Amino acid sequence: MQQWIRFYFQLPVLIRLLSIALVTMLFFGMAIHLIEPKNFPTFFDGIWWAFVTGATVGYGDYVPISLGGRIVAILLIFTGGGLITFYMVTLSSATVKHEQALSKGKVRFKGESHIVLLGWNERTRQLIDMMRKDNIEDKIVLIDETMNQLYQELSNVHFVKGDPTSEDTLEKANVCEARMAVVTANPSKKEQQSDQAVIHQLVALKGHHPNLFIIAEVLTERQKINAERAGANTVIRSNDFMSSLFYHELYRKDPLQPFQLFLNLLTARQFHEEKVSASLAGVAMINVLEHYLAQGSQVIGVKTGDTISFNIDTYTTLTEEDYLVLFTPFSE
Repeated sequence: MQQWIRFYFQLPVLIRLLSIALVTMLFFGMAIHLIEPKNFPTFFDGIWWAFVTGATVGYGDYVPISLGGRIVAILLIFTGGGLITFYMVTLSSATVKHEQALSKGKVRFKGESHIVLLGWNERTRQLIDMMRKDNIEDKIVLIDETMNQLYQELSNVHFVKGDPTSEDTLEKANVCEARMAVVTANPSKKEQQSDQAVIHQLVALKGHHPNLFIIAEVLTERQKINAERAGANTVIRSNDFMSSLFYHELYRKDPLQPFQLFLNLLTARQFHEEKVSASLAGVAMINVLEHYLAQGSQVIGVKTGDTISFNIDTYTTLTEEDYLVLFTPFSE
């Protein structure tokens, strides 16, 4: 008996309340059927009357006439009506609490094949905006310990508040079932501290999910090798990238703005690597260029072994061992 009592109190509150309400309605339905079998000819008629009365709807299609039946009705009104009302209030309260817990990052993510973003900043915000703009439906789990609440209404983003190096946080984000992770540098910290934080997060992610594909951002060149050793599959050095754009912007000789041009290109097109097909092997490069232009793609480089050349000679020919670096529309 004690085991059943312990099991009952281990159930969620809503399940316990619902079970009590059902048992109460069944009890009163059976009682009224036994007391007034003429007015309530079947057990189901009694249950129907109990639910209608307990919910304070009161259709009046079944009415107790005898003294015993009316006493049962009074007891039902005192117990059942308050019980069902309390259940509905509790259900509403639980729904509101769950919504608040979701926005505050306290609810565990139960999906799989999702993308984990570590750190809420302008870069992750823009990344999410671009994915929404292109109607990419990947589920995103955002881990951040600085925010108290995710204020934006993002249906595909699940927020988890906590330290991204903590095992509990990674379990709450269900990282073991994730497809990919992006670790961004913290712009509020010094460069060295930010890179060290990124490396710690990489170690935690790989320790939790050894096969997880991770893209990491570092700010200094000397930490690139450490990020790779920590398990990053792709390392982006944002400072080097921005410095190159600043250089081109400072010393440009044409009215064309390199930064805006590059931004527009990356927004509309993507890099793609493709092995040279047998039909294009031995063909002059000028014909290869025309072949891909007809498909809406541009050849920007040739990869031979580990060497990539962006100086394209239109009269050279390719082999089946070569790879083409293409710039293709994002829709492909």
